[in-house]
Amino acid sequence: MAAIENLDMLENTASQKDWWRGAVIYQVYPRSFQDSTGDGIGDLSGIVQRLPYIASLGVDALWISPFFSSPMKDFGYDVSDYRDIDPMFGSLADFDALVDAAHSLGLKVIIDLVLSHTSDQHPWFVESRSTKDNPKSNWYVWADPKPDGTPPNNWLSIFGGSAWNWDPRRCQYYLHNFLTSQPDLNFHEPEVENALLDVVGFWLDRGVDGFRLDTINFYFADKHLRDNPPLDQNLRNSTIAPAVNPYNFQEHVHSKNQPENIAFLKRLRSVMDQYGAMAVGEVGDAQSGLEILGDYTRGTDLVQMCYAFELLSGDRPTANNIAELFKHVEQVASDGWACWAYSNHDVVRHKSRWNLTEAAERVFITLMMCLRGSVCIYQGEEIGLPQANINFADLQDPYGKEFWPEFKGRDGCRTPMVWEPSNRNGGFSSAQHTWLPVSSEHLRRAVSALENDTQSLLHHYRRAIEFRQHYRALAVGEMNNIAAVGDVFMFERREGCEVIFCAFNLSDKPAEISMPPGCWVQIGERLNSARVASEKKIQLEPWQTCLALQTNNKD
Repeated sequence: MAAIENLDMLENTASQKDWWRGAVIYQVYPRSFQDSTGDGIGDLSGIVQRLPYIASLGVDALWISPFFSSPMKDFGYDVSDYRDIDPMFGSLADFDALVDAAHSLGLKVIIDLVLSHTSDQHPWFVESRSTKDNPKSNWYVWADPKPDGTPPNNWLSIFGGSAWNWDPRRCQYYLHNFLTSQPDLNFHEPEVENALLDVVGFWLDRGVDGFRLDTINFYFADKHLRDNPPLDQNLRNSTIAPAVNPYNFQEHVHSKNQPENIAFLKRLRSVMDQYGAMAVGEVGDAQSGLEILGDYTRGTDLVQMCYAFELLSGDRPTANNIAELFKHVEQVASDGWACWAYSNHDVVRHKSRWNLTEAAERVFITLMMCLRGSVCIYQGEEIGLPQANINFADLQDPYGKEFWPEFKGRDGCRTPMVWEPSNRNGGFSSAQHTWLPVSSEHLRRAVSALENDTQSLLHHYRRAIEFRQHYRALAVGEMNNIAAVGDVFMFERREGCEVIFCAFNLSDKPAEISMPPGCWVQIGERLNSARVASEKKIQLEPWQTCLALQTNNKD
């Protein structure tokens, strides 16, 4: 008996360590979640007020987008102090209170770490740009101009134009993959790596459970600063940058995705392992995202999981698209772990991007909860928020200002969360004006309005999350027999003796499918799952699922 108890204890310990595997994570964009001070901007204390709501969804963790000290030229992704909270969001004491409150509700806390670059107001950069021979002179990517004064190579910024900016103090160019006010750190300098790992330890000491690593494949640039080659026009896509951005014209083989990154990720993992923490990396690459995901998450000494942009793309995925996606994942990342999302703070909300009816929204979230990998939900998608229309006069996003009107930026997915339909600001803030306007179209979908309707999309999200967590095969199991039959995407999930068949009609037309061999019983009735018929032929209504549990292991 003692041996069995010890085995159970080991299994429980392993399960707690790997809580992230198959987890459902709720992303909070702090500027827009809840304002507790009346200044029109969300803050950490506001998040604390809404933690019971997040916990009520049944998710495992919340991911909080950046809240560090920042001049906010890119709304927190330009960090001026990694070890402090920007006053608009509160204080370190407020953050500690948030972590304690989340943990008391059984929620893990993941924070967004932006390691590839800082603000140009960060003390590190202020010192680095002051002379060519100061102690931090090599902490950023500096380069001399070509003899004609032009930048050292052809690299482009995601936010438009050259990735190099001239600095008259040093009479050199510095690299910025994003805004000119976001200089890239030089990861080839060991002191930079050490300083960033100290930052990781600082937040782990404060009790965070993990990190979302912004632009994880941008950390290193080619030492020799070689030109990027042109990208064949047939391979260009707008997954990472809008089609009007010439960034899509290059194959970014030298400005990111460098092999040296693997060694740094191993160092990062060794720090996290001391605390039992995890990380999910954002892989920003339109051509090789899944391959990089596989490279960065395989084994046990790199990051635990990454997400690429395949399900954050513009076109609504078909059954065949998704089947091909997961077959590709099996080829290039079978030993890794993906984290899937339909929406986040950088892309048009998927309800609008894919032009989804509510019936389609329900099927897509049920599908998400059945996929192999972990899951991120972006605030507001659970109440069916569409992309908000923002007038140019109200626009805040520098990305949108640069490419308006062909690309309207990211503000439309960042507008405030709506809690009360009768409140002018949707219960988000008591301010006369909020940092972005609250969409009048959103008010009718406010949380309180949907809470009272048990058949609402909000409750469907809760049921889908509960369904995922009820079956271990859905959280951590293998994904086999992937197929697309017409508009129906189907597969099996297996963990030990538990086998679940999943089929999704991704169209507004009825479909017929055949059940795989074996004895099956219907599950997921509350998710509009079709009844499993004895004749093994299943009729699926438009936007209907079939979820079935195998009652034996025989073929």
